[in-house]
Amino acid sequence: MAGLKTIFHIDMDAFFVSVEELFDPSLKGKPVVVGGQANERGVVSAASYAARKYGVHSAMPLRTAYKQCPHAIFVDGHPHRYREYSGKVFEVLNRFSPRVEMASIDEAYIDVTGAERLLGPPLVAAHALHRAVKRDTDLNCSIGVSTSRLVSKIASDQAKPNGVLWIMPGMEARFLAPLDVRKVPGVGKVAEKNLNAVGIRKVGDLAALDERFLEQHFGKWGLALAGKSHGLDAGAWFHGEVGDETDAKSISHEHTFNEDTADADALEAMLARLSGMVARRLRESGLFARTIQLKLRYSDFKTYTRAHTLDHPTQLDIDVLNESRRLFRRAWTGAPVRLLGVHAGGLQETEGQMNLLEGERTERWRKALEAVDRMRDKFGESSLSLGTGMKSRFRERVHENPASLPGKGHRPAKS
Repeated sequence: MAGLKTIFHIDMDAFFVSVEELFDPSLKGKPVVVGGQANERGVVSAASYAARKYGVHSAMPLRTAYKQCPHAIFVDGHPHRYREYSGKVFEVLNRFSPRVEMASIDEAYIDVTGAERLLGPPLVAAHALHRAVKRDTDLNCSIGVSTSRLVSKIASDQAKPNGVLWIMPGMEARFLAPLDVRKVPGVGKVAEKNLNAVGIRKVGDLAALDERFLEQHFGKWGLALAGKSHGLDAGAWFHGEVGDETDAKSISHEHTFNEDTADADALEAMLARLSGMVARRLRESGLFARTIQLKLRYSDFKTYTRAHTLDHPTQLDIDVLNESRRLFRRAWTGAPVRLLGVHAGGLQETEGQMNLLEGERTERWRKALEAVDRMRDKFGESSLSLGTGMKSRFRERVHENPASLPGKGHRPAKS
């Protein structure tokens, strides 16, 4: 059918667990939880299929996961390994099409429209890609194929584990209709409850409703849902074309302490670690921040944010740290802290003008930090830090998109 696209969605099966199994084969077939230890405050980053049978799932508190499956093996995780294998997957995908979008560390979209003469029919090409990923990474993946990103993403989920599912053109709505509305990307627990309240439980229920009804009850989001129910790439989840560069509006990192702490040295050490990670993401994206914001949450869950606009944009660790530390010292009451976060906003692509002395200092820092970034790529995010940050007991969260995510591209800094 002329004009229709062919989009693959590749989703690595239990990615973090599978990578851990490559390095420790004794984990295979056992209930494994990645993300931290059973007595810690963090959340589950990934669970093996054996652990999922006991109700363990990602984003579940680790302590809850232990109650669900006390005989599970809890693993802190190795983010540098996951980045390495995500990079290997990206290399395979690039051999099939230059139009690749890494949606996260373990999933991607590929636009193979018009490549049938080279790759074969969609299902043949998908199976070839499936075999190539397994051959080059020794990891399993599931692939959904359709005319849209939305349908392909849902199809890959239906194909798990280790399967391939092609939704032929014209069959999108029929495929979606019997599925729970929660299967639609962007529909979480709250949205599901609100939809259920007006009688919408299946995707087919959405498709049968008049768009005016959905807009009346849910606004623009309701109109996007109407499009999604018919298999269209509607709404903010699917803006732009596969592989288009999208600029971040902000960059942030935060850390929840395993135990609340009022240790000033430990808190400032964590600020240094978080500031370094934020600055690295800025450099990786070729962006400069005008605003630095601190997030501070106490034991009673009261949360405060403080922000300040800098005299000139920056992407340097030391600038982000100095500002976040200044904000912290002014805001902290001395009470035990549960969570700290550092946020960079007001992002722009140019650094702007500065005096000669400041420019020389910035250039020296930039060259030093480029070398540090290369070391972090090789040995992990926690391998190097500003001196203050070396004291922090920080473990990189493996369930969020990391720095150096393959496929996002590195734009050189502009001056």
